Amino acid sequence: MTEQHEAPGGVSGRALQKDIPQATVARLATYLRVLAMLADDGVAIVSSEELAVAAGVNSAKLRKDLSFLGPNGVRGVGYDVAKLRSRIEDVLGLSQGHRVVLVGAGNLGRALVGYGGFQRRGFTVVGILDSDPEVIGMPVAGLVVRDVAELAAAVAELEPTIAVITVPDDAAQDVCDRLVASGLQSILSFAPCELVAPATVEVRRVDLAVEMQMLSFERVRNAEQPLPEVAHVGSGRIAHRLPAPHGAPAHPALQHSTTPHTTTSHTATEPSSKGSVVTP
Repeated sequence: MTEQHEAPGGVSGRALQKDIPQATVARLATYLRVLAMLADDGVAIVSSEELAVAAGVNSAKLRKDLSFLGPNGVRGVGYDVAKLRSRIEDVLGLSQGHRVVLVGAGNLGRALVGYGGFQRRGFTVVGILDSDPEVIGMPVAGLVVRDVAELAAAVAELEPTIAVITVPDDAAQDVCDRLVASGLQSILSFAPCELVAPATVEVRRVDLAVEMQMLSFERVRNAEQPLPEVAHVGSGRIAHRLPAPHGAPAHPALQHSTTPHTTTSHTATEPSSKGSVVTP
Protein backbone atom coordinates (compact mmCIF):
# COMPACT_ATOMS: atom_id res chain seq x y z
CA MET A 1 0.00 0.00 0.00
CA THR A 2 1.45 3.37 -0.97
CA GLU A 3 -1.46 5.71 -0.46
CA GLN A 4 -1.17 8.53 2.05
CA HIS A 5 -3.76 9.05 4.74
CA GLU A 6 -5.59 12.26 5.50
CA ALA A 7 -5.02 14.04 8.79
CA PRO A 8 -6.95 12.55 11.71
CA GLY A 9 -10.55 13.66 11.78
CA GLY A 10 -10.20 15.50 8.51
CA VAL A 11 -8.22 18.32 10.08
CA SER A 12 -7.48 21.04 7.54
CA GLY A 13 -4.12 22.61 6.83
CA ARG A 14 -5.31 25.85 8.39
CA ALA A 15 -6.26 24.09 11.62
CA LEU A 16 -2.83 22.46 11.81
CA GLN A 17 -0.86 25.64 11.16
CA LYS A 18 -1.21 26.96 14.71
CA ASP A 19 0.65 23.99 16.17
CA ILE A 20 3.62 23.84 13.78
CA PRO A 21 6.92 25.40 15.01
CA GLN A 22 8.49 28.03 12.75
CA ALA A 23 11.65 25.94 12.30
CA THR A 24 9.51 23.08 11.02
CA VAL A 25 7.71 25.42 8.62
CA ALA A 26 11.06 26.43 7.11
CA ARG A 27 11.99 22.79 6.60
CA LEU A 28 8.58 21.99 5.09
CA ALA A 29 9.35 24.57 2.40
CA THR A 30 12.60 22.73 1.66
CA TYR A 31 10.82 19.37 1.50
CA LEU A 32 8.30 20.92 -0.88
CA ARG A 33 11.05 22.07 -3.25
CA VAL A 34 12.57 18.59 -3.39
CA LEU A 35 9.16 16.98 -3.89
CA ALA A 36 8.42 19.36 -6.78
CA MET A 37 11.67 18.35 -8.48
CA LEU A 38 10.84 14.68 -8.02
CA ALA A 39 7.31 15.12 -9.34
CA ASP A 40 8.63 16.93 -12.42
CA ASP A 41 10.80 13.88 -13.15
CA GLY A 42 7.96 11.41 -12.66
CA VAL A 43 9.14 9.97 -9.32
CA ALA A 44 6.13 8.53 -7.49
CA ILE A 45 7.58 7.33 -4.16
CA VAL A 46 10.43 8.68 -2.03
CA SER A 47 11.84 7.24 1.18
CA SER A 48 12.31 9.29 4.32
CA GLU A 49 16.07 8.72 4.12
CA GLU A 50 16.27 10.10 0.57
CA LEU A 51 14.12 13.11 1.34
CA ALA A 52 16.07 13.80 4.53
CA VAL A 53 19.44 13.79 2.74
CA ALA A 54 18.18 16.22 0.10
CA ALA A 55 16.80 18.54 2.78
CA GLY A 56 19.91 18.42 4.97
CA VAL A 57 18.24 16.90 8.02
CA ASN A 58 18.30 13.45 9.60
CA SER A 59 15.43 11.12 8.84
CA ALA A 60 14.15 11.22 12.43
CA LYS A 61 13.74 15.00 12.27
CA LEU A 62 12.04 14.75 8.88
CA ARG A 63 9.55 12.20 10.19
CA LYS A 64 8.86 14.40 13.22
CA ASP A 65 8.28 17.42 10.96
CA LEU A 66 5.90 15.48 8.74
CA SER A 67 4.04 14.12 11.76
CA PHE A 68 2.55 17.61 12.19
CA LEU A 69 0.69 16.99 8.94
CA GLY A 70 -0.94 13.78 10.12
CA PRO A 71 -0.17 10.26 8.80
CA ASN A 72 1.57 10.54 5.42
CA GLY A 73 3.87 7.64 4.61
CA VAL A 74 3.83 3.87 4.69
CA ARG A 75 6.46 2.05 6.73
CA GLY A 76 8.86 0.19 4.46
CA VAL A 77 7.53 1.89 1.33
CA GLY A 78 7.93 5.64 1.67
CA TYR A 79 5.95 8.76 0.83
CA ASP A 80 3.66 9.29 -2.12
CA VAL A 81 5.36 12.30 -3.74
CA ALA A 82 2.26 13.90 -5.27
CA LYS A 83 0.10 13.54 -2.17
CA LEU A 84 2.77 14.68 0.28
CA ARG A 85 3.49 17.67 -1.96
CA SER A 86 -0.20 18.59 -2.01
CA ARG A 87 -0.44 18.21 1.77
CA ILE A 88 2.51 20.51 2.43
CA GLU A 89 1.17 23.09 -0.06
CA ASP A 90 -2.12 23.08 1.82
CA VAL A 91 -0.47 23.59 5.20
CA LEU A 92 1.78 26.36 3.84
CA GLY A 93 -1.25 28.13 2.38
CA LEU A 94 -0.10 27.69 -1.21
CA SER A 95 -3.06 25.76 -2.57
CA GLN A 96 -4.75 28.87 -3.95
CA GLY A 97 -1.53 30.70 -4.86
CA HIS A 98 -0.52 34.25 -3.92
CA ARG A 99 -0.55 37.56 -5.72
CA VAL A 100 2.55 39.68 -5.06
CA VAL A 101 3.12 43.42 -5.43
CA LEU A 102 6.68 44.77 -5.37
CA VAL A 103 7.76 48.30 -4.44
CA GLY A 104 11.17 49.37 -5.75
CA ALA A 105 12.04 48.97 -9.43
CA GLY A 106 15.81 49.14 -9.06
CA ASN A 107 18.20 46.37 -10.08
CA LEU A 108 17.11 44.01 -7.31
CA GLY A 109 13.41 44.66 -7.82
CA ARG A 110 13.59 44.08 -11.57
CA ALA A 111 15.57 40.88 -11.05
CA LEU A 112 12.99 39.53 -8.62
CA VAL A 113 10.09 40.36 -10.92
CA GLY A 114 11.85 38.56 -13.77
CA TYR A 115 12.57 35.42 -11.75
CA GLY A 116 10.41 32.60 -13.12
CA GLY A 117 10.75 30.41 -10.04
CA PHE A 118 8.13 32.37 -8.11
CA GLN A 119 5.39 31.50 -10.58
CA ARG A 120 6.23 27.80 -10.43
CA ARG A 121 5.91 27.88 -6.65
CA GLY A 122 2.56 29.62 -6.54
CA PHE A 123 3.62 33.29 -6.32
CA THR A 124 2.54 35.59 -9.15
CA VAL A 125 3.94 39.12 -9.27
CA VAL A 126 1.01 41.27 -10.34
CA GLY A 127 2.44 44.77 -9.90
CA ILE A 128 5.65 46.78 -9.50
CA LEU A 129 5.84 50.39 -8.29
CA ASP A 130 8.47 53.09 -7.81
CA SER A 131 8.76 56.85 -7.35
CA ASP A 132 11.56 57.55 -9.86
CA PRO A 133 10.15 59.31 -12.96
CA GLU A 134 12.86 57.65 -15.05
CA VAL A 135 11.54 54.16 -14.35
CA ILE A 136 7.80 54.83 -14.01
CA GLY A 137 6.19 53.51 -17.18
CA MET A 138 9.12 51.14 -17.89
CA PRO A 139 8.15 47.58 -18.88
CA VAL A 140 9.53 44.87 -16.57
CA ALA A 141 8.82 41.20 -17.25
CA GLY A 142 5.46 41.95 -18.81
CA LEU A 143 4.44 44.53 -16.20
CA VAL A 144 4.59 48.32 -16.35
CA VAL A 145 6.17 50.16 -13.42
CA ARG A 146 3.51 52.26 -11.72
CA ASP A 147 3.90 55.39 -9.61
CA VAL A 148 4.07 54.56 -5.91
CA ALA A 149 1.74 57.49 -5.34
CA GLU A 150 -0.92 55.15 -6.73
CA LEU A 151 -0.09 52.43 -4.20
CA ALA A 152 -3.46 52.38 -2.43
CA ALA A 153 -5.34 52.28 -5.73
CA ALA A 154 -3.02 49.58 -7.09
CA VAL A 155 -3.54 47.39 -4.03
CA ALA A 156 -7.31 47.77 -4.31
CA GLU A 157 -7.17 46.90 -8.01
CA LEU A 158 -4.62 44.06 -7.95
CA GLU A 159 -5.67 42.51 -4.62
CA PRO A 160 -2.19 41.22 -3.64
CA THR A 161 -1.74 38.99 -0.61
CA ILE A 162 2.00 39.64 -0.20
CA ALA A 163 4.14 42.76 -0.69
CA VAL A 164 7.90 42.87 -1.33
CA ILE A 165 10.00 45.94 -0.47
CA THR A 166 13.22 46.49 -2.44
CA VAL A 167 13.90 50.17 -1.72
CA PRO A 168 16.82 51.75 0.18
CA ASP A 169 16.93 51.83 3.96
CA ASP A 170 15.73 55.43 4.29
CA ALA A 171 12.60 54.74 2.21
CA ALA A 172 11.62 51.33 3.57
CA GLN A 173 9.64 52.42 6.64
CA ASP A 174 7.51 54.83 4.64
CA VAL A 175 6.76 52.12 2.07
CA CYS A 176 5.93 49.69 4.86
CA ASP A 177 3.51 52.22 6.40
CA ARG A 178 1.80 52.75 3.05
CA LEU A 179 1.43 49.03 2.47
CA VAL A 180 -0.02 48.50 5.94
CA ALA A 181 -2.44 51.41 5.42
CA SER A 182 -3.50 49.78 2.15
CA GLY A 183 -4.38 46.55 3.94
CA LEU A 184 -1.32 44.34 3.33
CA GLN A 185 -0.60 41.97 6.22
CA SER A 186 2.33 40.01 4.79
CA ILE A 187 5.50 41.92 3.85
CA LEU A 188 8.94 40.73 2.77
CA SER A 189 11.65 43.39 3.01
CA PHE A 190 15.12 43.42 1.47
CA ALA A 191 15.97 46.70 3.22
CA PRO A 192 18.74 46.29 5.82
CA CYS A 193 16.79 48.11 8.54
CA GLU A 194 14.20 46.59 10.84
CA LEU A 195 10.69 47.81 10.06
CA VAL A 196 8.03 48.79 12.57
CA ALA A 197 4.57 47.43 11.87
CA PRO A 198 1.41 46.54 13.80
CA ALA A 199 1.34 43.20 15.57
CA THR A 200 -1.22 41.96 13.04
CA VAL A 201 1.27 42.41 10.19
CA GLU A 202 3.95 39.80 9.52
CA VAL A 203 7.21 41.35 8.30
CA ARG A 204 10.13 39.19 7.25
CA ARG A 205 13.52 40.67 6.44
CA VAL A 206 16.19 39.32 4.10
CA ASP A 207 19.65 40.77 4.81
CA LEU A 208 22.13 39.42 2.27
CA ALA A 209 25.08 41.04 4.02
CA VAL A 210 24.30 39.17 7.23
CA GLU A 211 24.14 35.88 5.34
CA MET A 212 27.55 36.55 3.76
CA GLN A 213 28.97 37.45 7.17
CA MET A 214 27.74 34.11 8.48
CA LEU A 215 29.43 32.37 5.56
CA SER A 216 32.63 34.28 6.33
CA PHE A 217 32.50 33.12 9.93
CA GLU A 218 31.95 29.49 8.92
CA ARG A 219 34.79 29.70 6.39
CA VAL A 220 37.23 30.94 9.03
CA ARG A 221 36.06 28.38 11.58
CA ASN A 222 36.38 25.49 9.14
CA ALA A 223 39.54 26.67 7.38
CA GLU A 224 41.81 24.08 8.99
CA GLN A 225 39.32 21.21 9.04
CA PRO A 226 39.39 18.50 6.34
CA LEU A 227 36.50 18.76 3.91
CA PRO A 228 34.20 15.70 3.77
CA GLU A 229 32.27 14.70 0.69
CA VAL A 230 29.20 16.88 0.81
CA ALA A 231 25.86 17.53 -0.85
CA HIS A 232 24.44 21.04 -1.05
CA VAL A 233 20.92 21.28 0.25
CA GLY A 234 18.07 23.78 0.09
CA SER A 235 18.22 24.89 3.69
CA GLY A 236 21.44 26.79 3.03
CA ARG A 237 23.48 24.27 5.00
CA ILE A 238 25.65 21.30 3.89
CA ALA A 239 24.79 17.67 4.53
CA HIS A 240 27.04 14.62 4.27
CA ARG A 241 26.22 12.70 1.13
CA LEU A 242 24.60 9.36 1.92
CA PRO A 243 24.40 6.36 -0.42
CA ALA A 244 21.11 5.67 -2.14
CA PRO A 245 19.01 2.85 -0.61
CA HIS A 246 19.92 -0.67 -1.75
CA GLY A 247 22.88 0.64 -3.74
CA ALA A 248 20.70 2.40 -6.33
CA PRO A 249 21.89 5.77 -7.70
CA ALA A 250 20.19 8.67 -6.00
CA HIS A 251 17.91 10.92 -7.99
CA PRO A 252 19.58 14.29 -8.81
CA ALA A 253 17.02 16.10 -6.68
CA LEU A 254 18.21 14.07 -3.70
CA GLN A 255 21.86 14.95 -4.27
CA HIS A 256 21.87 18.70 -4.54
CA SER A 257 19.77 21.84 -4.80
CA THR A 258 20.15 25.39 -6.07
CA THR A 259 17.79 27.43 -3.93
CA PRO A 260 19.11 28.34 -0.49
CA HIS A 261 16.76 30.39 1.54
CA THR A 262 17.26 32.02 4.89
CA THR A 263 15.43 35.01 6.33
CA THR A 264 14.78 36.67 9.64
CA SER A 265 11.51 38.03 10.88
CA HIS A 266 10.50 41.10 12.81
CA THR A 267 7.16 42.09 14.23
CA ALA A 268 6.54 45.24 16.26
CA THR A 269 3.47 46.89 17.67
CA GLU A 270 3.36 50.49 16.59
CA PRO A 271 3.78 52.01 13.11
CA SER A 272 5.81 55.12 12.38
CA SER A 273 6.47 57.09 9.21
CA LYS A 274 9.67 58.42 7.70
CA GLY A 275 11.62 58.54 4.43
CA SER A 276 10.52 58.50 0.82
CA VAL A 277 10.53 56.01 -2.00
CA VAL A 278 13.55 56.02 -4.28
CA THR A 279 15.11 53.51 -6.63
CA PRO A 280 17.93 51.44 -5.11
